[in-house]
Amino acid sequence: MNILVCISQAPDTTSRIAFTNGDKEFDPNGVQFIVNPYDEWYALVRALELKEAGGGTVTTLTVGDASTDPVIRKALAIGADAAVRVDFKPTDSMQTARLIAAHAEGKGYDLILCGKETIDYNGSVVPGMVAALLDLPYVALGTKLEVANGVATVMREVTGGEEEVEVTLPAVVSAAKGMAEQRIPNMRGIMSARTKPLQVEAGSADAATVVRTFSLPEDKGSCKMIPADQAEELIRLLREEAKVI
Repeated sequence: MNILVCISQAPDTTSRIAFTNGDKEFDPNGVQFIVNPYDEWYALVRALELKEAGGGTVTTLTVGDASTDPVIRKALAIGADAAVRVDFKPTDSMQTARLIAAHAEGKGYDLILCGKETIDYNGSVVPGMVAALLDLPYVALGTKLEVANGVATVMREVTGGEEEVEVTLPAVVSAAKGMAEQRIPNMRGIMSARTKPLQVEAGSADAATVVRTFSLPEDKGSCKMIPADQAEELIRLLREEAKVI
């Protein structure tokens, strides 16, 4: 089975975020970047498990400039067979989806796996866009994935329980927590990642959105502590001063 895993770069959650160019662009200076956890821990690892169980290849695809190469190499160190980077710096989800679809078109991938979202934008839209552009079936937010006889069986959480979906391959699936367990690259994987192929392709796509401005959330206000025996004061404050966010 030939599997494509979409890998994106995201800021580490401990990084201090700032903006530049009149608050229209994210400022990467001083930011530690990592492989987006949903892509790495769930999509990539489950792809590797499927390859180990039934054979095939796992290729990663990243849309970005050369600054994303370190996270791509980490994906190779975890076990991916090869990697492709579309050399383009996207500014919105539609650009990313168009470039992923342009690469995948006609390549014969049996399964395209993506993390359910990136931890910086939390959009959850790219996998669905890719599926629509390629005219492939799509299952979102999968927590379990099995493949047999050209059919993918995906378990996903829905309101009030779980839903099992069967879809004929090729298909696109987005991975949520539960699909796999995180793998730590070992020394052998790290060394072999240096020699695995990383193909760079030119790419270009029109943006579907325009960024007007970015802004940081407001600082948290102070916490007012009310003694347990002053319930009336607590009720008054909730009625008169509490803000609904």
